[in-house]
Amino acid sequence: MTDVLWHTWADTYRARPRRTAFPNDPAEVAAQVTAAAEDGLRVRMVGSGHSFTDVAVTDGVLLCPTSLAGLRSVDHERGTATVDAGMALCDFNEALAREGLALANMGDIAVQTVAGAVQTGTHGTGRDAGGLASQVVGLEMVTADGSLVRCSATEEPELFHAARVGLGAFGVVTALTFAVRPAFLLHAREEPMPLEEVLERLPELRAGNDHFEFFWFPHTGNTNTKRNNITEGPVRPLSSFKAWLDDDLLSNRVFEGANRVCRRFPRLIPAVNRISSRALSARTYTDASHRVFASVRDVRFVEMEYAVPAEHTEEVLRELRSVVDRRGYRLSFPVEVRFAPADDVWLSTAYGRETAYIAVHMYQGMPYERCFADLESVLTSSGGRPHWGKLHTRGRPDLEKVYPKLGAALAVRDRVDPQRLFGNAYLERVLDQDRGSGRG
Repeated sequence: MTDVLWHTWADTYRARPRRTAFPNDPAEVAAQVTAAAEDGLRVRMVGSGHSFTDVAVTDGVLLCPTSLAGLRSVDHERGTATVDAGMALCDFNEALAREGLALANMGDIAVQTVAGAVQTGTHGTGRDAGGLASQVVGLEMVTADGSLVRCSATEEPELFHAARVGLGAFGVVTALTFAVRPAFLLHAREEPMPLEEVLERLPELRAGNDHFEFFWFPHTGNTNTKRNNITEGPVRPLSSFKAWLDDDLLSNRVFEGANRVCRRFPRLIPAVNRISSRALSARTYTDASHRVFASVRDVRFVEMEYAVPAEHTEEVLRELRSVVDRRGYRLSFPVEVRFAPADDVWLSTAYGRETAYIAVHMYQGMPYERCFADLESVLTSSGGRPHWGKLHTRGRPDLEKVYPKLGAALAVRDRVDPQRLFGNAYLERVLDQDRGSGRG
């Protein structure tokens, strides 16, 4: 298929590839990869477009995994589930639930494909349970020579460590095997809390909850906190009215309208944030884990997120607040703060260290470049690592300073894709800068 326009969810990037293909199985993926190499074209697999960067953009062959969307197998004894790359996380969650299983942790949205979420480092928040990539125990992928390769900690281990958060740079992932656990319930406690109290109690809040996160409303001293803890039950979900009021009407429809007004009249943002920070009252409920972890996010925005050492959370937030106030920036979205344990995934933002994730959003259509640049300087000065799927300006020289295993990962890439068949402009910036990009 030719002349197909593809764009990201937030419309930050667009692509009009030479060819677009919809492979039905790994053999067809391999055929497309081989044909692209013969035609001198580069190849990228897209997901749902929820990355804000151009990580999936190509002018060559674009593979869409809409037909690679099934649950392949479940091994209850080993506690694993193998899923096709293009299955949406929300569908994967429901399929696991029917088997009495669940992922140990996940992010706050679940419309991404499993491969896209893992490859860009989607993480969620957790004291003991890490991001999605840390739950992956096996990958199936098509490499540049058209081979179908399987890798794990014991089979092609270097490829496995490099490619779990691989940005599509090591091959086209066609299936993933996750470590899963018996289905469980989460008790959710959400309540407002002053920012100063959150920062003072942060060690306690992190240590005392299975999953803790908070949202700071810029231009105010207010936050909304979320504590999710594993429980035996019973199930007590939100009433349909409360769910509609908080999660549909207020968090999406009213918030959308408020942001449209604020885009036109930015001076109103501080007052709107003060109102917004008080609009959602405290609530508690208990439900299946995946229904507590994930929520609906209909309001479009652009986002920058950095992973900083967890021990720097307070000082980084205070400096971000100072920069916003001094420069007169107006942020209508809450700044989201989440946490993750250290993991061993080479290109994971949590590799080797306890991590705090700090995410800054701007409503779609609002000028964000200067604000993001100034805040990015604060985040990088603390050893921050940019989320691979969110807006940033870091290149390979910067990333080498914060990723101890970047060199090892690049050596694996030189071995499995020396001609950069899976390259694109984004990968040239973050992986190939000062090395040459291989292919033109």
